Amino acid sequence: MTMAIMVWMLAIPALGMMTGLRSMTPIAVVCWFAYTGHLPVEGTWAFWTGKLATSVIFTLLALGELIADKLPKMMDRTDPAPLVTRLVFGGLVGAVGATGVLGSVLEGVLLGAVGALLGTFGGYLVRRQLVQWTGRPDWNIALIEDACAVVVSIFALGVITG
Repeated sequence: MTMAIMVWMLAIPALGMMTGLRSMTPIAVVCWFAYTGHLPVEGTWAFWTGKLATSVIFTLLALGELIADKLPKMMDRTDPAPLVTRLVFGGLVGAVGATGVLGSVLEGVLLGAVGALLGTFGGYLVRRQLVQWTGRPDWNIALIEDACAVVVSIFALGVITG
């Protein structure tokens, strides 16, 4: 019972929140967990996340995003297109996570998307504030944000997979 509560109230929203920080990192982590067999999605609609090609493609997209985020001409994550992307992928990682624990896909979508919304705006505000407080260049804080997205995504999937 406690583990189920942690999955639904902590892990799936955390995946969504990390999608708000980096839209491709959590889905890449989800795909690697599925590919290695830790996230049981075989025989479900989310079977495609367990394929090597999917894992590699999303990993390359995540790496590209990590690099592109440091460029000065990148759009803000709160602009319409990046925001919609984060909401869609937040819902997707929530749905796949829910599928992996035989839970409600709809609840997973909602928790992941709400988490993505919080992560998008919360991450934007925290990063902006940290740059102001520390006087460090934005890309320095972005590296910390990158590390958080990777580590928290792995932790959340660890909770989901038990």
